[in-house]
Amino acid sequence: MSRKVRRKVTRRGKEKVDYPEIEECVVLDDRGVVDWTKLPDDTVIQLFACLNYRDRASLSSTCRNWRTLGASPCLWKALDLRPHKCDVTAAASLASRCQNLQKLRVRGAESADALIKLQAKDLREISGDYCRKINDATLSIIAARHEKLESLQLGPDFCERITSDAIKAIAICCPQLRKLWLSGIREVDGAAINALARHCPHLVDLGFIDCLIIDERALANVLSVRYLSVAGTTSMKWGFVFQHWSKLPNLIGLDVSRTDIFPNAVSRLFSSSQSLKLLCALNCPVLEEDSSFLSAINHKGKLLLALHTDIFKGVASLSANTTEQERNVFMDWRNSKGKDRKLDDIMHWLEWIFSHSLLRIAETNPQGLDNFWLSQGAYLLLSLMQSTQEEVQERAATGLANFVVTDDENATIDGRRAEIIMKDGGIRLLLNLAKSWREGLQSEAAKAIANLSVNTNVAKAVAEEGGIDILANLARSMNRLVAEEAAGGLWNLSVGEEHKGAIAQAGGVKALVDLIFKWSTGGEGVLERSAGALANLAADDKCSMEVASVGGVHALVTLARTCKAEGVQEQAARALANLAAHGDSNSNNAAVGQEAGALEALVQLTQSSHDGVRQEAAGALWNLSFDDRNREAIAAAGGVEALVALANSCANSSPGLQERAAGALWGLSVSEANSIAIGREGGVPPLIALARSDAEDVHETAAGALWNLAFNPGNALRIVEDGGVPALVHLCSSSVSKMARFMSALALAYMFDGRMDEVAMVGTSAENATKSVSLDGARRMALKHIEAFVLTFSDQQAFATAAVSSAPAALVQVTESARIHEAGHLRCSGAEIGRFVSMLRNPSSVLKACASFALLQFTIPGGRHAQHHVNLLQNAGAPRVLRAAAAAATAPLEAKIFARIVLRNLEHHQELLTLV
Repeated sequence: MSRKVRRKVTRRGKEKVDYPEIEECVVLDDRGVVDWTKLPDDTVIQLFACLNYRDRASLSSTCRNWRTLGASPCLWKALDLRPHKCDVTAAASLASRCQNLQKLRVRGAESADALIKLQAKDLREISGDYCRKINDATLSIIAARHEKLESLQLGPDFCERITSDAIKAIAICCPQLRKLWLSGIREVDGAAINALARHCPHLVDLGFIDCLIIDERALANVLSVRYLSVAGTTSMKWGFVFQHWSKLPNLIGLDVSRTDIFPNAVSRLFSSSQSLKLLCALNCPVLEEDSSFLSAINHKGKLLLALHTDIFKGVASLSANTTEQERNVFMDWRNSKGKDRKLDDIMHWLEWIFSHSLLRIAETNPQGLDNFWLSQGAYLLLSLMQSTQEEVQERAATGLANFVVTDDENATIDGRRAEIIMKDGGIRLLLNLAKSWREGLQSEAAKAIANLSVNTNVAKAVAEEGGIDILANLARSMNRLVAEEAAGGLWNLSVGEEHKGAIAQAGGVKALVDLIFKWSTGGEGVLERSAGALANLAADDKCSMEVASVGGVHALVTLARTCKAEGVQEQAARALANLAAHGDSNSNNAAVGQEAGALEALVQLTQSSHDGVRQEAAGALWNLSFDDRNREAIAAAGGVEALVALANSCANSSPGLQERAAGALWGLSVSEANSIAIGREGGVPPLIALARSDAEDVHETAAGALWNLAFNPGNALRIVEDGGVPALVHLCSSSVSKMARFMSALALAYMFDGRMDEVAMVGTSAENATKSVSLDGARRMALKHIEAFVLTFSDQQAFATAAVSSAPAALVQVTESARIHEAGHLRCSGAEIGRFVSMLRNPSSVLKACASFALLQFTIPGGRHAQHHVNLLQNAGAPRVLRAAAAAATAPLEAKIFARIVLRNLEHHQELLTLV
């Protein structure tokens, strides 16, 4: 079989791209599979060109021929090492391929140090991000080793350790320098600037950004400079600048954004400089206060661009060609047929400074710029995202990611800003960037998508445009930064219930679990985002099962056990809590408990100094305690002591932490042994304190825990002695939560049904007399409020009708008015049901009414555990007792009616069983 390869010329925009097209006839091996090793060399090189250096190295290892092709000089003219740890060892391993390297991008001081080992003597461009720790020595050596350097950019973070000495070294060692941009230098003195003027005759683009002090007089000596930026620089003597900079014969563009320049200084610059064409002054507060100056039609033929001017109209005025829509000025320029070199230089520079300044403004998010962002700022960023300059595209995408955020800590974004991006086609643009083979663009685009997706409307648009598949694919990237931002996008999208299934279908669940194993060390950002996304997905029953099936339980437990980053711990614990929250619907609760070290890790996390970690760990233990084996295993792992300590320490913490601390103790106290242990460990006082909380959810969990504890007579006495009766009475009568009131009433009923008296009377006769008086007062208070609570669910008219009628409809009406729907989720043990049956025989009419009311709640058809409770009642011989209570002449009406309803519920369940 023959292979035909022909050349095809196509157009990507207006740029001609020549690439090989492989037709249907390709070489197949004996099995009918394409033999990739026999592709033509130019096709293989084209394939290599679309890969990062790490993937090139991996692909080169497949065979000897591809190893040779992978080292082709044309593939190693540009190298982006930002996403990777590039230390001295890594740089040395790449050195053999970098002899023809011309453009390099690095991140961090360590990568800058390693750059020297690349031995790329022909290097023309160096761009460094996050080089705050780079010092004079390193920068001087870099300059000395790369004398052909034409462009050097370090920023946007502050290079605080670089001084004027390093700038002088750059000037002396790099005479071919054409572009120099440095950020955050404390002082750029005259000697350094004069060295640039003396030794770098081709320097046309100079930027000292966010510097403290610059010798503005010396800048006048750099006669070759055409484009000058001092954006963000303080301490400029604007009143005298025009006297010096007017001497620059070639100065075309000046960027003074984010400075305190004033209108008179701008006017003097415009009038004194013959060559100056445009001045960019974005976010200059003093200048923007003078609206009349900004609105002036003609500044002596010069162009002023500021936040409150029409930027698109101003930029359009630079071109002789008119544009139909001024907002498309950048796109029209890129697509224009007749190229004007001077205009091209200006437009490229404008793209560069706009992307820098807008990113800085978006990061600081100053007040009062809503109108700018909504009217032109957002669209300007979208225009810059379509630039042919990769760095501009990245900064524009990062700017989009930042300008929508109003509160990063709480993941809050400005809805109007997010939706204006969506309406202007920004989602599709970002997704197209995310599909780029350039990992820098992938990372920044994914970050913007992630932030924008906090808005539900944008999240829907992202999903409709295929964004979930794109993000799931990026999450599989070997580039940590790309994977991290993609995981963040899936995290935000997974908040929406409608997106969870789509994420799972796209393979997102497995990709997220794999990220945890892949970046188990040194990737805190990707781990936190992956665990956060899995936590959201685990809240869905089907997705939670998939999380478990692809190894998610083991991955999350490993994070909880080994990772020290609090954000990761918090999300891992939250994910485990959600996995364990599905009760009987799946087996994840038991699976988490059975994973080696899971319970011990969660117990340990409750002792964290971070409230979020403690809250999620306690929540996980609460959910896990619904499983009988987990409950005892948590106690064996020190859970009782840890959770009591947590309850003691969270009095001033968030309601969420208080709720989960009390909830975990509630779950553990289902076991009588654990209940006794909680009482002995000192768990009663903090639960009473939490019962006094202002939060409704805390009321419920604290009341639930005290209800369980009160079943034990010793704990009941502790509750009385520690002042728990007034707290429970207050809940019973005043809480907004029906469940809190219900369980408070049941706790009080346990405490005063007579079983506590035997424990209370142990001691001397004098002590017993005192206790008896104290208990009598507490009993009267408790019974009074229990009675009042039950009466609030007693519709007197419905009761009167039910008392004289045997029709089922009358009892149904009473049931509906008395029903507490959440009570159907409570599950009682045989001993607890037996306790309520015993109360039906209690001399106290209040306790009889309370017991029958409780049994009504537990047996209402449709309740989650109703059949379980019915079986327990049948086994305890309750029907006979209930009939006696319903017929008792001395029993209160409520007790009799409620008892009749419970009997009816028992009959109903029995009828259902016979039908089955």
